[in-house]
Amino acid sequence: MEYLKAAHLASDPRPAMGRIVAEGFYQWLNYFSKDKERLARAMEHCFNLDVFYVAVADGDITAIAACTDGTARSVHFERRPLQQHLGMASGLIAHRMLRKHLEEHDYPFEPKPNTGSIEFVATALPHRGHGHASKLIEHIFSSTSHDQYVLEVADTNITAVKLYEKLGFEVFKQVDSPSPRQSGFNAYLYMEKPAS
Repeated sequence: MEYLKAAHLASDPRPAMGRIVAEGFYQWLNYFSKDKERLARAMEHCFNLDVFYVAVADGDITAIAACTDGTARSVHFERRPLQQHLGMASGLIAHRMLRKHLEEHDYPFEPKPNTGSIEFVATALPHRGHGHASKLIEHIFSSTSHDQYVLEVADTNITAVKLYEKLGFEVFKQVDSPSPRQSGFNAYLYMEKPAS
């Protein structure tokens, strides 16, 4: 297994990353399309490869995660590719909603100085349950120099919460979801971990 920044890969990682996000976040993305391939192609353009890390096994990307320092965004959504792959109306709605909830979404607290933000953790379907995401996050810890790390996770994503707890994260803040019926979860959990 190899762990490295997405920007350092010899070939373009965006198609594989788009598929992993479409599968990993399908519960929330299927509002725009039920077709995972269309969702994957629509998501390909959005990644800031300078802040994404990937796990690679036998030439395949098996897991992804971003780590930002609060000055760079991990994703940027453009209207044109979203409309190209999701249709004019769905693409426009996706552009507005994804920018609001993922790209421009800030934490409901003031992060401490030198805090790393862990975002978009996802594992390819065939590799789930094998520790790829946890090892990738541990690689991020060892290759960055933040004093602490924070992340946001839905309260219903029990698998992810347990993973983060095993990695040393603890919930320090909870914020109710403004629309639990549409979002499929009751609250955002905010977790933090001091650097080792």
